[in-house]
Amino acid sequence: MSAAVDRKGTFKVEFLKEIEKKAQEKWENIKVYEVDAPQHGDGNSDEKFMVTFPYPYMNGRLHLGHTFTICKCEFAVGFQRLKGKKCLFPFGFHVTGMPIKACADKIKRELDTYGFPPQFPEESAVVVEEKKSDEPIIKDKAKGKKSKAVAKAGSGKYQWQIMKSLGLEDEEIRSFADVNHWLQYFPPKTEADLRAMGLRVDWRRSFITTDANPFYDSFVRWQFVKLKERNKIKFGKRYTIYSPKDGQPCMDHDRSSGEGVGAQEYTLIKMKVINPSGRFEKYAKNGVYMVAATLRPETMYGQTNCWVRPDMAYIACRLKNGEVWVCTKRAARNMCFQGFMETEGDPTILEEFDGQEILGVALSAPLAHYKTIYTLPMLTIKDDKGTGVVTSVPSDSPDDWAALRDLKNKQPFREKYGITDEMVLPFDPVPIISIPEYGDLSAVTVVDKLKIQSQNDRDKLAEAKELVYLKGFYEGKMVIGNHKGKTVQEAKPLIKDELVKEGSAVIYMEPEKTVISRSQDECVVALCDQWYLDYGDEGWKTSTRSALGQLNTFSDEVRKNFESTLGWLQEHACSRTYGLGSKMPWDESWLIEGLSDSTIYMAYYTVAHMLQGGTYDSSKPNVLNIKAEDMTHEVWDYIFLKAPFPANTKIAKEALEKLRREFEYWYPCDIRVSGKDLVPNHLTYALYNHVAMWPETPGNWIQGIRANGHLLLNSEKMSKSTGNFLTLAEAIDKFSADGMRLALADAGDSVEDANFVTASADAGILRLYTFVEWVKDVLADKSLQTRQIMNFHDNVFINEMNLKLKQAHDAYDKLLFKEALKMGFFELQTARDKYRELCGEDGMNKDLVLKYIEWQCIILSPICPHVCEHIWELLGHKDTILNVQWPKESEVDLTVIAQSDYLMESVRDFRIKLKSYLTPGKSKKGAAPAAIEPPTHCTVYVAKSYPPWQCIVLDTMKEMLKNGVTDKKAISVEMGKKSELKKFMKRVMPFVAFMMDKAESSGLSALDTSLPWDEMEVLRNNVVYIINSLQLEGCDLAWSTELGERGEDVRPGQPLITFRTEESIKLKMINNQPFSGLFDVHLPILEGDSPVKVATRLARTERGVKDSKKVELYRWQDTVLGPRQMPSMENQLKGLELIPGEAKFTLDKETGTVKCQGKDLGPGIVYRMANV
Repeated sequence: MSAAVDRKGTFKVEFLKEIEKKAQEKWENIKVYEVDAPQHGDGNSDEKFMVTFPYPYMNGRLHLGHTFTICKCEFAVGFQRLKGKKCLFPFGFHVTGMPIKACADKIKRELDTYGFPPQFPEESAVVVEEKKSDEPIIKDKAKGKKSKAVAKAGSGKYQWQIMKSLGLEDEEIRSFADVNHWLQYFPPKTEADLRAMGLRVDWRRSFITTDANPFYDSFVRWQFVKLKERNKIKFGKRYTIYSPKDGQPCMDHDRSSGEGVGAQEYTLIKMKVINPSGRFEKYAKNGVYMVAATLRPETMYGQTNCWVRPDMAYIACRLKNGEVWVCTKRAARNMCFQGFMETEGDPTILEEFDGQEILGVALSAPLAHYKTIYTLPMLTIKDDKGTGVVTSVPSDSPDDWAALRDLKNKQPFREKYGITDEMVLPFDPVPIISIPEYGDLSAVTVVDKLKIQSQNDRDKLAEAKELVYLKGFYEGKMVIGNHKGKTVQEAKPLIKDELVKEGSAVIYMEPEKTVISRSQDECVVALCDQWYLDYGDEGWKTSTRSALGQLNTFSDEVRKNFESTLGWLQEHACSRTYGLGSKMPWDESWLIEGLSDSTIYMAYYTVAHMLQGGTYDSSKPNVLNIKAEDMTHEVWDYIFLKAPFPANTKIAKEALEKLRREFEYWYPCDIRVSGKDLVPNHLTYALYNHVAMWPETPGNWIQGIRANGHLLLNSEKMSKSTGNFLTLAEAIDKFSADGMRLALADAGDSVEDANFVTASADAGILRLYTFVEWVKDVLADKSLQTRQIMNFHDNVFINEMNLKLKQAHDAYDKLLFKEALKMGFFELQTARDKYRELCGEDGMNKDLVLKYIEWQCIILSPICPHVCEHIWELLGHKDTILNVQWPKESEVDLTVIAQSDYLMESVRDFRIKLKSYLTPGKSKKGAAPAAIEPPTHCTVYVAKSYPPWQCIVLDTMKEMLKNGVTDKKAISVEMGKKSELKKFMKRVMPFVAFMMDKAESSGLSALDTSLPWDEMEVLRNNVVYIINSLQLEGCDLAWSTELGERGEDVRPGQPLITFRTEESIKLKMINNQPFSGLFDVHLPILEGDSPVKVATRLARTERGVKDSKKVELYRWQDTVLGPRQMPSMENQLKGLELIPGEAKFTLDKETGTVKCQGKDLGPGIVYRMANV
């Protein structure tokens, strides 16, 4: 399903698609993106540019979210090409890991079980809603991540149904039971989709991963040998989902439910029983502990009690250190596979009892403000998660506060479970975390805000938890303990480590959700043998911090995320026993997993085109006639590590020198672009592995990582189930490639989630289409002339072009493509529109307009290359726009732009004043307001400078603000000391307040006492524009001093306008042209009017008159009989004579008639349109 987009028509989209098809054919024919390392040049950042995108997983088609991130690479490459660099954007396809194999096996099983085509049970159509977690989980993205198969397909469906949702027919789906078919089907489909969007990729370098591609397999195995030689890979126990019944790890393909579920880490808090008695007395020697699993160790300062459920079954179990822990049997079953018990798999249960029997037990809780707390009853604890023992922090847990409040307020409730007042009433919430808007007792605040009455208000409590937990994690700060003042994100891992180190807590794991194996066993988390990358090694971590130090992250937030990841990251399991991948070189019973074969493959791109033979799997001979088996470790060392030429190689030295040259020219990777969710895993692993492979060559480390947020579609999360979803192919079909690319560029630049708005995409299509049509009109317009000497508006436009060129360049350089689009397209077009309007009847400068079109094409080409290529050809250029250089910008004269801004702002203010002038005042009750006659003229008053007293105020303010004094009271005191201001004091502070606002919005320059340019001259040069904008007949300019005291309200840069209506006489304007569609008009004539002025006024009044320059005016030779005669169709000018252009109209006020050249015009004149 896809996002619905309603349209009235698709003509413009089809027009753009046709342009795109032709452009892509042209680029393909000239192989514009196929680029090899040159013979000379050192490949420095001024000469070359290499950008990469994490190769997507090939179990489906790309969607708009992928495309959003890919576009960051695409736009960057487009811009860097314009700067004259050799650019490389390679693109591979990832197939390593379990999902494809698991999906293929599922299809095979479904065929075996349900036949072909499969006849599934009816209940399969029912999707069971998963139980939500009891609390929002701030998840580490590198741990417990959903499998890609689940992430793409969702849950609760048969694999066959998932494939049907991709648009595949039954006969096609049958082929997907063969795992190799996935590798052959989706990569070419993905390439075709990306080609359709015009991606600037060198497709010769594309490949698939795993041992299905022998060359890449050899490369990965070489990498792992090097890592092991350098002691980066170790063998040991790692947490994994495990089936005790089967006695082995339970991977996705082994599960009947729980696919994609990983291990969730908890901090197990040990609350020691004080003076154990009763059933616990016999265990007192080694200590008895209530153990609670928490995701929030930083909140332990606020413990007020411990919760247990009265009717839940609990057990006491012995650990190998002799301690006795109280928890549920299910939790103990998990623990006994994690090294806690003496014998693996034996929970060592000592006895069983109900929660009722352990209520009121006194405990000592680590970090708690209260020395002694008690076990109290909570009726809503579930036995399918955690230990059944829950530590209570009512300051920051709405559930805990609601339950504790119930106990405090309800004595019968306490008595029912034998809880005394001393166990409850003295314990109030303890402030531990300050959260913006919620304070330091966030749970109390939100429970009150949502009006939660009791612990039974489950829906409201769930909402409260969502608000408190997430905001607390991202915005909270500690107000207690050793880490007071630190953010929760900073303090959380530190407090956890301290608790574990002092023995007050341990790390405990269990499945995120219930996992059932195919043998119907409920799985646990167990410590199993694994090969792992030791990212916790301090030496390696320190070197990686150095790599991060030289890395351009384009965002402080991304850098902080990297730093945080380096803080907590330890080992990462790099081996699997099931799925697709390369085999571990020294132990082929293991496969290298998908995040671990994807860390330095950017280096493989540099040589892939010479090894792959034009195929994804290197199944055809390559240009160097090299075979995969010849790629020994020594050969890879020679290519990538500057090792000596291998002595026993079969490969020609010239061939290996070419491969080495490619690597050394293109590497390092200049920018890697990815979603921000890959920072805690893939992107950090890439930094680690580059450091490990090239420890002495920092120049080969990744230079920049640009991480972006997720993409929303029409402000909502993309989801197949809701239909708010678009694949790349669907988006191109609906919006065209350039329409989609424009909307993606406009979707957002920050690491926050971006938003693709379909309405904006449609508006972009219209804008692109209109741009093309406007260019055609300009090129066909024979009236455009070249001005030898540029006028004021020409100067403004060329300077605004240079300014937008510079701003767009800077935005592109910082990978801020929304900003680049804004400056280099939207605002540049606004400057063009303003220029066109200001030029008026003089018309635009032809050379300048053509220069604008060229610049606009070049600036926009990284984002919308197809449209720009089309216009480039319309301009007569033979070469492709993809090979041109970025325009050379000239120095920007900001003064000219400031003058233009002043003019536009002034005229905007004049229009507002005119509207106010024409608005009738309030009339007497019952009477209609009198209509106001439109003015004919205006006078604009200009101030040379501020009045003397205001100049003193401004100079004083400027000096004080420079020195950091912004307090109005202090400024007022200073003004009172100025003797020159004594008689103006009532007006001083209002003026100060007004100018303070201006200084805040415009800077200290707003306090200058005069403008750095001639305001009167600017207005004088643009009087015609002012007249036309206000639809007046004339405009006078004067100095504000002519207004006397009232002139003090006129300030530099803020002219004052007044309006007046000069006397006129209306004259009938008759059009005698048959079928012209023009009407007779009664037009006011003013003293001294010329035919040009009358024609201009006529064009304003009669909409049918489009061009006043084509108006011809005629008068009757006989002003008495002429107007009364029937017009002649054969001789329409009979009895008429042309009024010459130099003629003047005069008014005879006594008779109320209009004369021209001394002759009375009678009741009217005739107007005709030339060439009609």
